[in-house]
Amino acid sequence: MKISVELTMTPLQDDFEPAIIHFIKKLRASNLKVLENPLSTQVYGNYDEVMKLLTVEIKEAFELIERGLLHMKIVKSDRYDYEPHF
Repeated sequence: MKISVELTMTPLQDDFEPAIIHFIKKLRASNLKVLENPLSTQVYGNYDEVMKLLTVEIKEAFELIERGLLHMKIVKSDRYDYEPHF
């Protein structure tokens, strides 16, 4: 089953950039499709592969920050090629 996941990490501390950069670089290093924009990062692929990667990388990212939030949306379909039609 294919999924699309949107992630927004919000460390609740002053020195937050290194943890976010590390998290995104780890996602980029995977074999999955990853897109980034200023507000979020999207990961696309097979459910088992995406969730396995996210389980490991979210834990590591949380270990690098003192406090933080992670907003995650999961859609059951591969929306990688989505283009609005309006």
